[in-house]
Amino acid sequence: MADQYAASASGTGSSVPALRWEELPEGPVLVLLDQRRLPTEEIELVCTDVPALIEAIRALAVRGAPLLGVAGAYGLALAAVRGFDVEEAAEMLAHARPTAVNLGYGVRRALAAYRTAAGSGADGLQAAAAALAEARALHQEDADASARMAAHGLELLEELLPGGGYRLLTHCNTGALVSGGEGTAFAVAGAAHRVRELRRLWVDETRPLLQGARLTAYEAARAGMPYTLLSDNAAGSLFSAGEVDAVLIGADRVAADGSVANKVGSYPLAVLARYHHVPFIVVAPTTTVDLGTSDGAAIEVEQRPGYEVTEFPGSVSGNPVAPLGTQAYNPAFDITPPELVTAIVTENGVVSPVTEAGLAELCARSRSGNGMMSI
Repeated sequence: MADQYAASASGTGSSVPALRWEELPEGPVLVLLDQRRLPTEEIELVCTDVPALIEAIRALAVRGAPLLGVAGAYGLALAAVRGFDVEEAAEMLAHARPTAVNLGYGVRRALAAYRTAAGSGADGLQAAAAALAEARALHQEDADASARMAAHGLELLEELLPGGGYRLLTHCNTGALVSGGEGTAFAVAGAAHRVRELRRLWVDETRPLLQGARLTAYEAARAGMPYTLLSDNAAGSLFSAGEVDAVLIGADRVAADGSVANKVGSYPLAVLARYHHVPFIVVAPTTTVDLGTSDGAAIEVEQRPGYEVTEFPGSVSGNPVAPLGTQAYNPAFDITPPELVTAIVTENGVVSPVTEAGLAELCARSRSGNGMMSI
């Protein structure tokens, strides 16, 4: 079950976290900032069980690859603490959104901790506590990874663009709303802003759900960044005019060969960047790299409801913009091949050029067995 209540935020960056665990008198809950209501309202959803969390994930009330991993871990802990079937909860959570690999990773982390505790003779409450501790650990790891990605990304920009004064183009939303920290690609832009090297952040509105307009612009405004919003199909004119120094995007899954699944519209940006000799940089934690998926063709691309395209602004209650009965093609993601990616920035370093061997070597230094088990 999920309930709603209003939250307030003030100052630089939202003071309302995207996700938090809270102990209420009636029992533990997972509290989510409902990203569907931004930027006009800051409303929190209170999830008391796994079905409510799954509904929030599928409806994109909570989203973003790293944060979905954290949400999956907390969801498993929620099931354990409240006495629900943990194995069933793990199966349901891991498949709530097929493209985002972090979701399953977070679920597996918490499930492994639960199984280990239970197998060592712990009772239900102790095993649940172990799952919750693992979720909290993952949450902190994600925040730490965000800071390291920002540092590595800024260093890469300084290397590629020694003149400074960066004009960066970003797509979808990759800030604090998708992370336990400051985000992925947006965190790099934030780091450039703090050292006064961000001349302009170009923000794609990102169709069909306008996550750039609603969320990235929201975060950029609160951080005091110099930013400009543009329609997705205006990006080409910016490249043509020489107004883009680099493209920064996140990722929902990176295949073993370096193919990148990200919000639909990312691939055209990569093609534009290659044609105009502009660096195309992917920023993502190593948990987003899926060495078990061989290449881009093996990535399952989620298909979203047609009304997100035929109605504006992409919600059930939106205003129709197409004739009744119009069919819509609405993939949530597209795939960018590795040859179009200048570099992949992770918390443990940068892979450039992007190769299967380079990714495997990077992941070997950071991966532990607890994230690789099957449910």
